[in-house]
Amino acid sequence: MPGENLSRDEARTRAELLSVDGYEVFLDLRSATAESEEAQPRTFRSVTTIRFRRTGEGDSTFADLVAPSVNAVTLNGRELDPAEVFDGSRITLSGLQAENVLVVDAQCAYSRTGEGLHRFVDPEDGEVYLYTQYEPADARRVFADFEQPDLKAPFRFEVAAPEDWTVWSNGAVESREGGTWRFAETRPISTYITAVVAGPYHHESDLYTRTLDDGRTLEIPLGAMCRRGLAKHFDADDIFLVTKQGLDFFHDHFDYPYPFGKYDQAFVPEYNIGAMENPGCVTFREEFVFRGKVTQASFERRANVILHEMAHMWFGDLVTMQWWDDLWLKESFADFMGAFSLVEATRFQGGWVTFANNRKAWAYRADQLPSTHPVTADIHDLEDAKLNFDGITYAKGASVLKQLVAYVGPDAFLEGARRYFKRHAYGNTRLDDLLSVLEETSGRDLKAWSRSWLETSGVNTLTPLLTCDAGDRITELAVVQDGETGSAAPSPARPHRVAVGLYRHEGAELVRYARAEVDVTGARTVVEELAGRERPALVLVNDDDLTYCKVRFDEGSLETLRGHLGSVTDPLARAVCWSALWNLTRDALMPARDFVGIVLDFAGRESDIGVLQMVHAWARTALVHYAAPEWREEGGRRLSEGSLRELRLAEPGSQHQLTWARFFASVAATDADLQLLQGLLEGSAEIDGLDVDQELRWAFLEPLASHGVADETAVAAELARDDTASGKRHQVRCLAARPSAAVKDQAWAQVVESDSLSNALVDATISGFTQASQRALLAPYAEKYFAAIERVWAERSIQIGMDVVRGLFPALQDDEATLRATDAWLGSHTDAPPALRRLVLESRDDLARALRAQSCDAAASGR
Repeated sequence: MPGENLSRDEARTRAELLSVDGYEVFLDLRSATAESEEAQPRTFRSVTTIRFRRTGEGDSTFADLVAPSVNAVTLNGRELDPAEVFDGSRITLSGLQAENVLVVDAQCAYSRTGEGLHRFVDPEDGEVYLYTQYEPADARRVFADFEQPDLKAPFRFEVAAPEDWTVWSNGAVESREGGTWRFAETRPISTYITAVVAGPYHHESDLYTRTLDDGRTLEIPLGAMCRRGLAKHFDADDIFLVTKQGLDFFHDHFDYPYPFGKYDQAFVPEYNIGAMENPGCVTFREEFVFRGKVTQASFERRANVILHEMAHMWFGDLVTMQWWDDLWLKESFADFMGAFSLVEATRFQGGWVTFANNRKAWAYRADQLPSTHPVTADIHDLEDAKLNFDGITYAKGASVLKQLVAYVGPDAFLEGARRYFKRHAYGNTRLDDLLSVLEETSGRDLKAWSRSWLETSGVNTLTPLLTCDAGDRITELAVVQDGETGSAAPSPARPHRVAVGLYRHEGAELVRYARAEVDVTGARTVVEELAGRERPALVLVNDDDLTYCKVRFDEGSLETLRGHLGSVTDPLARAVCWSALWNLTRDALMPARDFVGIVLDFAGRESDIGVLQMVHAWARTALVHYAAPEWREEGGRRLSEGSLRELRLAEPGSQHQLTWARFFASVAATDADLQLLQGLLEGSAEIDGLDVDQELRWAFLEPLASHGVADETAVAAELARDDTASGKRHQVRCLAARPSAAVKDQAWAQVVESDSLSNALVDATISGFTQASQRALLAPYAEKYFAAIERVWAERSIQIGMDVVRGLFPALQDDEATLRATDAWLGSHTDAPPALRRLVLESRDDLARALRAQSCDAAASGR
């Protein structure tokens, strides 16, 4: 990554100097399928014409380009020597005039890391598929540009491709001559949301129509694409249904017609992220095309992502942040609007339950790391920006917006959004631009709110203090607010609009009988409205999940949940309780074995499938990382026995049965467990109603491989059944999971010492390599990790660097020696890139948290 960074100061200086009138980009992608004997990287020709004006003082600047070679550079008709002006990532431009034309003819490299123009060869049929992914700054790997979000411009793309291919871009197709496709000019957009998708994709189409308030008919052509090999699994009808529901919702509420013409959605292979909001050409990871049976939680997740990306058409594409400091201006809003529209416009009425249980867990973890930051962050450069696509920018920001809606009201919030779009269309904004319109529509001063919620870091903890009289009536119920953060200073007390719910036993159910909303503004707030009510069995602070906080319980409430969590009838209240119990476990206030016990007692009664899947993930984390080492074997046995019991009790063919089957496979450890999994694969064992489809077969095969039951031959036989791109990823993971020193050496070398694997196969190899049952086998790699990471960070792309540094950290060597080794590396590498140090610091914090939790769990031994 040397030389590829861009600082905020450099971007600000360039934006003050120039404005961009337009881009014309020609890409010759015929080399994607050509026979090639040349050494990697395989390249394509890229010719870019940029028309720009000098609007500030100065006569020199630079354009961005990351490419193996440049054929020619021309500025205002003057030929520049590429050897003199191009350094591998920048093109120096001097002698600028009032109006300028830059032409850059380059050989750019196809990507195998999911950054830039990614090239994928389908192992099933040999077909080649291409797509682009740029955020935050990888358009420069495909064409020369000014790579910063506030230099917006219209774009025209022309693409030469094999004649049997189809090509898509942001604009509609204007013409096609043989294999050359020309696309309509876009509206002014940022470089990072331009897009090209090309290849023999399977394509389906539909049309969205709507009558606007002025009587005009709005027509939006819809497209959906996937690889041909996935076509038989492609449920485009459901994708179009959610798309139309989303377009209805956003047009109803935003009063600004969708501005980018068509709306294509491409599901592409080896994608690093969930999706990307390229206007008119949204890209998604192809795992959202389901090859086997999945639960409703998977369909809900896909719908949420579709709506999240659609919200970006307004929040992010139409109006874009000036610099990555205000990344939250698009991501927090899209995360909030995705959940909001999901619940209001689609069949997924439990979206806020998922948000409370899943998305906020991501935020709570990120906000307690040493790298925590305010929602509106201080982003010095592009490496900082890449790491800030995190739980704070997305989920905490969305949680804060949910709190804001409760504070100003939904009508004022949405009217503010409407004014924001109209006032700043095709422009760039900062925090103050949004606050000003919300102040106009709400009549509130939001500066203090912003300082508390957007400009400070950390998460508050809210705890009820309950006092009752001799007649079991509440004399006082107070909410105590504490500040926590991963940084040195505690987070400040914030204003929280919360609901406090009182629950009592009614027959076999635990139901709410009283509720009060209150503004918690300081260290201690009395909920006067609940005085005089009967003593509750459970006090739930943040009932209805209105605010962003960690919830604690009084002693009586905690005992109630230990014995009756499954009796809480409201799904959202139950989700808040599960989340609070997990936070107690993470914070070493509840022994991991107690959390596992609660899961075994009540997870079988959890009706919300998304909550159940999250609880399963937490239970496994509790066992692997937070349980005392001497209890792990017993805990693993209890989890496998309990999961098998629930698997057999689940309704045949139900999504609960499928979820328990996957969880059982993930915790299977005894000979009997493995024998059952093998029998289910071979057909000699059967569980009524359980369809062991291909995806479930791979889920069963991995634990068999990691415990040495399935060898290379068995894995090869499974690949023969499923010789597809997905099957190849599963095969690589299973091979790396085998309990052999030679296997681990090979996997390590493939990821750390070589760059031959694509991003998807790097991820699969790391996933297989790190098996919780192989702590002793993996111990020698702790020292190798610290010796390698600085070189890996310097030599590999930032995405692969992040995958390796995070994925191979020796978290399974969970002892003080590993903590000391981490501290030693940090102490001796103070000048390492800040982004690399941040990743190591975060992993160190996770390890220290695990050791505290293990001490808490060990103290519970023998009770």
